[in-house]
Amino acid sequence: MTDPRTIRAGARSIAVRKDLRVPMRDGVTLAADTYSGVDDIPRPALVALSPYGKELQALALTTPPQRRPSPMWDGCIEAGDIARVVEEGYVHVIGDLRGSGASEGEHIGNYNAGGVPLGQDAHDVIEWVAAQPWCDGNVGMIGISYFGSMQVLAAAERPPSLKAIFASGGHYDFYETTYHGGVMWFMPRAAREGRGGDSGWAFTDRVRSRMLETYSPEEIAKRVAERLADPDVAAWPNLVHVLNYPGNHEAWFDIVMNELDGEWYEERNPITLAPGIDIPVWLQIDQGRGWTTDGTIELYKALKGPKKLDIGPYPPMQSRPFVEEHDKMFRWYAYWLKGIDNGIMDEPAVTVHVEGSRQYVTGAQWPPKDVEHRALHLRPRHRLSFEPEPMGAEHAAPDGFYQAPLTVTDTVQILSWSTEPFTEPTEMIGQGAAHLFAEIDQPDTNFILRLWDEAPGGRRQLVTTAYLKASHRELDEERTTEGDPYHPHTRAVPVEPGRIEEYVLRVYPFAATFLPGHRLVAELSNDEPLADEHNALLPPDAFHLPVGRPVTHKIYRDAEHPSRLVLPFTTTGAGDASR
Repeated sequence: MTDPRTIRAGARSIAVRKDLRVPMRDGVTLAADTYSGVDDIPRPALVALSPYGKELQALALTTPPQRRPSPMWDGCIEAGDIARVVEEGYVHVIGDLRGSGASEGEHIGNYNAGGVPLGQDAHDVIEWVAAQPWCDGNVGMIGISYFGSMQVLAAAERPPSLKAIFASGGHYDFYETTYHGGVMWFMPRAAREGRGGDSGWAFTDRVRSRMLETYSPEEIAKRVAERLADPDVAAWPNLVHVLNYPGNHEAWFDIVMNELDGEWYEERNPITLAPGIDIPVWLQIDQGRGWTTDGTIELYKALKGPKKLDIGPYPPMQSRPFVEEHDKMFRWYAYWLKGIDNGIMDEPAVTVHVEGSRQYVTGAQWPPKDVEHRALHLRPRHRLSFEPEPMGAEHAAPDGFYQAPLTVTDTVQILSWSTEPFTEPTEMIGQGAAHLFAEIDQPDTNFILRLWDEAPGGRRQLVTTAYLKASHRELDEERTTEGDPYHPHTRAVPVEPGRIEEYVLRVYPFAATFLPGHRLVAELSNDEPLADEHNALLPPDAFHLPVGRPVTHKIYRDAEHPSRLVLPFTTTGAGDASR
């Protein structure tokens, strides 16, 4: 074992071991750095694993935390506050995944390293760490986003020395990580390639496409032609480039080529693996990124061991270097890794920050309160009302908008409906549904719905979102309940132009209180606005694939076509939002 060198971080001395070689069961070695106190005392270890590069994570020692929209914010510095970890009495182990950084081996596709599950490598790293003289045999994990997903993959492999995990901001439903309601999201491109505020994966020349490894050149050419036949894909330069030159975009090519859910995503889906995890798990996520909130809640429900769910406040992007949630994490690990009875397991299992009221609500399950799903109906003159529309379509004519492709315009058309100002605090916690009766003149479009809390004077904050690609409208009727729709996304069925269809959008989980004088505003479009109050808080690449064809949309909201929002009210009075 190499003797550590000592560095200074503020007033603290830290012992650093660089480029340790960690053997995997197949003979490949991974590279890792460790940070600990300078005294020769075995400690519990917190392991962080990702493809983002351990040298990038070391910037946490010298770079003050940045918040969006700071240009210094780098979405990949996610392994945690090294100095704080050491101060709390842990060894911070930061490793490069197979095929990345200074590690050996090949990486093929996403969350799959040379045919070896990344969770298997994590298992071997954890057991190697536990056997080192500087570790007391108790291991946890640390890190947000990709690091959070790695924690769940590791726990599913059941390494004996992994005593608990604290996963923050992870991506757990691998299909919904990239296709929100079937609509492609570009953020994984940024994380892979280093765009829009991300340094990207620290991959070497040993990275290959899993699709190219699996299928013959003839089959790949056929599948590429099918993807390029999609007008949305064909209109977007980056995707044309990816599909024509896949060797330059290995994992992103694989994602673009798999636009439907199924075995490709389910093979190592953390939610699928969750029932095999029996160690204590704390899951944390902040509001404003509804799809990750949804996957976090789904994972929480699937876990069988001791568990906690912590849903924090808006805005959606934590600092980089990642430092939030450390106080909670160290209480968690003090209990499970150090054996300190600090009462944390006597506290409620679920904690949710409620926007608007700025209060925390606790309970034994999600949602933490009893919920009544109630309908807010789309009405003429852009109104939302608890009362349904009594008139037929001949009198309550549909709302409509025409959206030209963004190749020829930079204007995104938006329909909106709003409630009257609420007269008393009105709380909603949970997920919901949007039932839209719509007619389009093309075989496909996107439905992008965003719900806002608008204060007197016009200032507003995003509450939640819903996405649905029209061709993905099929519902799993056995899993769908009132206010909780489920789309399998296993096939695309083109729309018959000119036919009125009911589209049920999943409204992602949220928690908000609308204060007196505030309105709920629903905005519908088929592309995202290029800039608004919410987008300014996100990296530049955090948007969805625009529709590549001109589409006319008619939204019916009459007695025969009751377009409505079905939302999770916890307040019985629910204010007066009717007209």
